[in-house]
Amino acid sequence: MSYFDAASAAPLHPVARQALVAALDEGWADPARLYREGRRARLLLDASRETAAEAVGCRPDELVFTPSGTRAVHTGVSGAMAGRRRTGRHLVVSSVEHSSVLHAAAAYEATEVGVDRTGRVDAAVFASALRPDTALACLQSANHEVGTVQPVGEAALLCREAGVPLLVDAAQSLAWEPVEDGWSLLTASAHKWGGSPGVGLLAVRKGVRFAPQGPADERESGRSPGFENLPAIVAAAASLRAVREEAAAERARLSELVERIRSRVPGLVPDVEVVGHPTLRLPHLVTFSCLYVDGEALLGGLDRAGFSVSSGSSCTSSTLTPSHVLRAMGVLSEGNVRVSLPPGTSAQDVERFLDVLPGVVSSVRDQLGAPAAPAVVARAAAPEVGDSPDAPALMVDSLGKRCPIPVIELAKVIGDVPVGAVIAVLSDDEAARLDIPAWCQMRDQEYVGERAVARGTAYLVRRKS
Repeated sequence: MSYFDAASAAPLHPVARQALVAALDEGWADPARLYREGRRARLLLDASRETAAEAVGCRPDELVFTPSGTRAVHTGVSGAMAGRRRTGRHLVVSSVEHSSVLHAAAAYEATEVGVDRTGRVDAAVFASALRPDTALACLQSANHEVGTVQPVGEAALLCREAGVPLLVDAAQSLAWEPVEDGWSLLTASAHKWGGSPGVGLLAVRKGVRFAPQGPADERESGRSPGFENLPAIVAAAASLRAVREEAAAERARLSELVERIRSRVPGLVPDVEVVGHPTLRLPHLVTFSCLYVDGEALLGGLDRAGFSVSSGSSCTSSTLTPSHVLRAMGVLSEGNVRVSLPPGTSAQDVERFLDVLPGVVSSVRDQLGAPAAPAVVARAAAPEVGDSPDAPALMVDSLGKRCPIPVIELAKVIGDVPVGAVIAVLSDDEAARLDIPAWCQMRDQEYVGERAVARGTAYLVRRKS
């Protein structure tokens, strides 16, 4: 079985395993106690903090360990907002932040800044959203779904000029390199780099106004209450140092493998869109979307073929809504596959993935009755249809059907209307709002817009060719 989902959780690094086992014997006591066992535990905790701080690029007394990356984000946002409550309750986030950031921001007045089609924020646009009552800005270092690297350094400079602290979610990038300087708060999660699950990092620069929320606690500078999971912390710090030492070699090797996937998948599988920035991206992650494919069925097929990958498609979401990242980018959401290679992935594993992918996609498309090729008919003049040029010449009723079925049904009938005529696709699946315009772009058809109808939405498409 080839595990290709390191962006969700990296396999436990060998150094993390060794450190964890050793710390179970040496670091079980309370590091707050003054007797011998407590002092030994305190030495391990202090050494781990120094190691993690060196990797982050901050002072040891600026960094605390939390029970998870999500807890680090929530504590960072709430503490920064409370510390600057006299400034206001407004904060700025990008529209592609991790859900933990967006959930934390929902408690305040938040402005979401959009991204381009590659998933990248314009730093100037991000800074233009800052207001006199903005207490905090949040920008990830790299996106967790498509790998696009964000302009953190430029955004941090503009935020500093405006007097607004910047919180950076560095969960996906910290294993590869330190975050560009200028940030005020930083969060990360150990299981993303092969450390033990259940350890997060929260760094708060000296001088940043910060007021921890919740009951007071004497541990971790009062910012992360409860008894420290010292063995896991030791493993997290040791593995972070190890992956950093290996980062340069692994970056070069995995980048070549990812580029192989990016360049070859569109030639191997028809109707595929590779998403994310082509160059400003993480070295180990590539995401692509396949037309006329159900994401859950595709991931199941790849799993049976021996590959563990993930997806941002609506079909694999418990809420049955499209990935907020793909929605913000305006790209195809159906049949979405994220491949994130863990350290040590071999070229043979990637070649085998490229060998089996076309067959798995073809099988899923056959099961769904997807068209084998775009329909081609002779060009004809647009007919007189009612009083409006956007009045539909054909109606496709896909109410009650989940994507990609509405898109498949549209593709099957686009050749049945003359060039210039409009087809209306009725759908109550939220994913259709993304996938029908994306299909139009891939098929060189014109997306006219949408209209509310009973029990759903009518998506209008004009045939151009």
